[in-house]
Amino acid sequence: MDNNKNTFIQEARKQQIIEATIATLDDIGYVKASLAQIAKRASISTALISYHFVDRQDLINQSLQALIEQSTTFILTKTYTASDPVTQLANFIEASIAYQATHPKENAALLEIVFNARTAHDIPYYKLPDEEEDPLLTALCNILEDGKKQGTFSVRSVNVMAKVIQGAIGEYMLIGGPLAIAAEDYSLEVTNIIWTAMKVEGPKNA
Repeated sequence: MDNNKNTFIQEARKQQIIEATIATLDDIGYVKASLAQIAKRASISTALISYHFVDRQDLINQSLQALIEQSTTFILTKTYTASDPVTQLANFIEASIAYQATHPKENAALLEIVFNARTAHDIPYYKLPDEEEDPLLTALCNILEDGKKQGTFSVRSVNVMAKVIQGAIGEYMLIGGPLAIAAEDYSLEVTNIIWTAMKVEGPKNA
């Protein structure tokens, strides 16, 4: 029982530090996000951070993983409330853009890491090869493939169309988000463009 309690406390502390890291990245950016600054926002000592994470690089890596897992869970949970590929794709686009609109702090932290952090070999994160499958890209490709097999989607290359959709979704993060265009309006336009490109009749409840 004590071991389980200690594990729970340790995981809670790690989550607290990761959340403070995300807040720090959003507030002052990657370059200034020192362990001291992160500890200040978490109201703990830097020694406690070092107890749970090997170094700043390890903390950044685990924060990035947490950000990816959070967005993936949010999007795919909403995507698979439907069973047909047309509604799944509409849900995927809507959920992806809604996540960006409702999680600006997490989006800012993600961009700070991807475009500023470097590996131990001094390689920028955005230049790293895809060593693992992107779960969102995989899900999107599967939805497009299912629709293509059913004759619902007219698409020549599933991979290309998936990249086009991801590009349109990602652009929302870079144009000012909800301050510039409402998420609902943006997702509706993106969805209509994709339906036109693939000659799709949208879901009945759209």
